[in-house]
Amino acid sequence: MKVLAFDYGASSGRAILGTYDGGKLTLEEMHRFASDPVMMNKTFTWDFLRLFHEMKTGLLKTYNAGHKDLAGMGVDTWGVDFGLLSKKGNLLGNPVHYRDTRTDGMIEAACKISSEQEIYGETGIAFQKFNTLYQLMAMDRDHDPILENAETLLFIPDLFNYFLTGEKFCEYTITSTSQLYNPVKQAWATDLIKKLAPGMNTNILPGVIPAGTKIGNIGAGICSELGINSIPVIAVAEHDTASAVVSVPFIDKRSAYLSSGTWSLLGVELDTPIINDTTRTLNYTNEGGINKTVRLLKNIMGLWIHQECRRYWQKKGENVSFDELEEGAKAATPFASLIDVDDDRFFEPYNMPIKVQDYCRETGQKVPETKGEIVRCVMESLALKYRQAIEGLEEIVGYKIPALHIVGGGCKEKTLCSFAASAINRPVYAGPVEATSIGNLATQLIGLGELSSVDQAREMVRASFPIVEYTPVNPADWDAAYEKLLKLQKKI
Repeated sequence: MKVLAFDYGASSGRAILGTYDGGKLTLEEMHRFASDPVMMNKTFTWDFLRLFHEMKTGLLKTYNAGHKDLAGMGVDTWGVDFGLLSKKGNLLGNPVHYRDTRTDGMIEAACKISSEQEIYGETGIAFQKFNTLYQLMAMDRDHDPILENAETLLFIPDLFNYFLTGEKFCEYTITSTSQLYNPVKQAWATDLIKKLAPGMNTNILPGVIPAGTKIGNIGAGICSELGINSIPVIAVAEHDTASAVVSVPFIDKRSAYLSSGTWSLLGVELDTPIINDTTRTLNYTNEGGINKTVRLLKNIMGLWIHQECRRYWQKKGENVSFDELEEGAKAATPFASLIDVDDDRFFEPYNMPIKVQDYCRETGQKVPETKGEIVRCVMESLALKYRQAIEGLEEIVGYKIPALHIVGGGCKEKTLCSFAASAINRPVYAGPVEATSIGNLATQLIGLGELSSVDQAREMVRASFPIVEYTPVNPADWDAAYEKLLKLQKKI
């Protein structure tokens, strides 16, 4: 059986063909494209029309390559962002990027209207300024005519599905990222929304469907335009992290996972949400997973800082590869300087190496000068942040987490994987690399009845893709570095 996954990331997207032979899954990249956002009139936006064009290009390339018998297709993207439709079903403006500054101060504004305990108790979602709730609050504050005239709100993957099929639904896992949804009641938190964004019409929020639901088929207009057959569209685990977690080949289900890319999402898979003062104080989030499971996790800045450093150097005409940066990091002195990767200064783009240096200078550390020193500082700091996140999880769930599974593009960062094993002093299992696309494809196969369960999907992953084990090296040195990081966090 052949199914097609569209996986949209913060900087690139791809169309991945999956062929399942009853035991193993093989992948073939059909199309890859940039998904870079656009700064327009001082607003950071997504170029949705271009992204939809790339989807059609991926469909056409797949069809022209001879794959005319697709059993299904599915779309996953980053979380929280959304588009608004008019009464006629037209898109009202480009969706705004989660890194836009319009949400600055919105968490503080929300907590003046409602308590932090009430907001978290209703949604179980960590306080992040980019959450959909704060984006809508900002639009309501500004009397944005787009919100005032909206008929329907759809998250980004649901927006793609609508323009493919004409059907308006929000899928559970992507909905759960928004801080608009009550995971216990399994319903929109409308009372909270009305309190925080009183000018918003909550009727714009559509029905929520589970991952694996067939939404409909690609419409006749697109089929005629491209000259392709109609294809069933499956609502996969549409949040990219939720799809990645579907593909985690757990050896022990008590283990933690880390979806490693632009963001690092580190957590455990649970049957029910944990919403209490501990999870709220530690700022852990209860996002949705396949089969209405819960992904109790911590959002960590991830490889974004590393990627932004490289972009900075490239703009300066220094075209260094990731491999060259990794070699430089290996040669640099260990633990010379550390940063808290979740410090607010690292959230927004531009001038990232300077921000790293400024943090080290402000905290009285050796200021990294070379590219290798800066990258090593970032990578060691990330690994130590993983340790902090795991310790928080253990406090919440009440058991020792035996290992960490790293999936996604970060698996290719061998130095970071090795650092992570040493920092947490337990095994790290890295792979699969294409975790999000694999989870997308697996959810389609489950929805189509080709796989019977998530457990069978994970057996398929183990049979199909290599997993690399990393073991701790010099954990005592990392213990000392961890204590240093904890002290630095108190300084800033």
